[in-house]
Amino acid sequence: MAADQTVGDILGRVPSGSVVLVAGLADSGIGSLDPHLHVAIAGGAPHATAGTSATTGASPYGRGYLTATSTRQDALVTITDLTATVLTTAGLDVPQGVVGRAWQRGGDAPEDTAEIVAELADADLASQVLRDVRQPFFVSLVAIQVLFYGLAAFVIRRRRRMLTTTQVVAVVSGAIPISTFLAQLVPWWHMAYPMPALIATILGFAGVIAALAFAGPWREHVAGPLTVVAAVSSLALLADVMTGSTLQVNAVTGYEPVTGGRFYGFGNMPFAIFATGTILALAGLAHVVKPRFLLLAYGVLAIVADGWPSWGADFGGVPAFVVGFAVFALMLYGLRVSFVRLVAIGAAGAVLIAAIALFDWLRPADRRTHLGAFVQQVADGEGPEVVGRKFGAMLNTLGNTELTVLSVVAIAFLFLVLARPSRWGAPALTLAYSRAPALRAGLFGALAATMTGFLINDSGIAIPAMALTVAVPLTLAASVRALQLAPPTTPGRPSAPAAATAPPAS
Repeated sequence: MAADQTVGDILGRVPSGSVVLVAGLADSGIGSLDPHLHVAIAGGAPHATAGTSATTGASPYGRGYLTATSTRQDALVTITDLTATVLTTAGLDVPQGVVGRAWQRGGDAPEDTAEIVAELADADLASQVLRDVRQPFFVSLVAIQVLFYGLAAFVIRRRRRMLTTTQVVAVVSGAIPISTFLAQLVPWWHMAYPMPALIATILGFAGVIAALAFAGPWREHVAGPLTVVAAVSSLALLADVMTGSTLQVNAVTGYEPVTGGRFYGFGNMPFAIFATGTILALAGLAHVVKPRFLLLAYGVLAIVADGWPSWGADFGGVPAFVVGFAVFALMLYGLRVSFVRLVAIGAAGAVLIAAIALFDWLRPADRRTHLGAFVQQVADGEGPEVVGRKFGAMLNTLGNTELTVLSVVAIAFLFLVLARPSRWGAPALTLAYSRAPALRAGLFGALAATMTGFLINDSGIAIPAMALTVAVPLTLAASVRALQLAPPTTPGRPSAPAAATAPPAS
């Protein structure tokens, strides 16, 4: 190829001991509308302070994939890293305003160069396929969810004999969000028809999780299947951010390397799933785990993991998570959730993330995440501009028709169907609360985290959309199970069990 010939000619004239950086900076072709991942190669003898590495060929760098602290992903660096890389390689200081980070040696690469090229081409293919399937996926998700809520409302009102089927479908539906990440364990983007392959893979993992939810004696409890699905959602994402966030790369609900918005930690959609799953799982386990401070300890761990620079690095998620978790804890122990307490809780969340961000800022500039970078922006007087830009981005997300419709329909179903009496007696949600009192605390805690996250994150409506896709189907499953366990009543004559008004157990 012409590019290979050009690079070969240059390398033939480079003095011995030089450092050579090769990077693709733009897509070729006039009017190209298909951005790709491009080549990034470093080779030669670096300056003593250089942090670059080689991806191919014999080199003092050793043989390995390139990476950078800007991505934390092997075989993935950014164009904005080039400035820092050149300066570092030349032994010069990197100015404070430089965005990128110097290239470094990442993980070991295969000995076979063809295998390296194949792996890099596979990453590019995954990013291309993701761009093609993401929009159709969300349109399908919204259409199916809206249809399911309509059918579920009919079943709850009219068809008691279909409750079991509705419960199973609800559990599978609640497992779909976490399955969008687990699907990355299977190379579905290689299939001849990627969209059907993606849906089949996601449904396959959701089916496995649902099978686990109904596999043991916990299936008899109102909150049993809910707890299993929520726990899997929480633990899987916690493990992912602790091990490099690889499941979120090119996931349909994760982040897309070509876009370059985020490469590690919790994106806003994964955060919504993680926070909701964590709070609902703790609510379910509260009925069987004693003492309850063990549950609260896991909640604190989840919040810290969400914001910790080496793991979640999620600036806007921590205050929202703190608010939601605190509402859950207060209601779990029978304490009133007042405006003053909510303000104090919100302030505590802000202080926590500020402390984490300050800790990140105190590290060397080339090791900071966007948390520490924001502290520097505030110090430089750019804080109000950044906050204003993010607030504007949040408002603009309301123009996303699919996610806005999904959020509105889910909330309407929760309060206009599950929370209202049916022909079978008391409201299904009230029956669920009577048999699983902590469920109420969990649901309100998850909703509090969701709405707070919506207000303070630039992804806006994406957070409640994904959180409700977890919370509402699982709450429906619990409510349906409560209806099954409730004694038959005469249609049109509601019965409210005494336990339905009992306060949450402490």
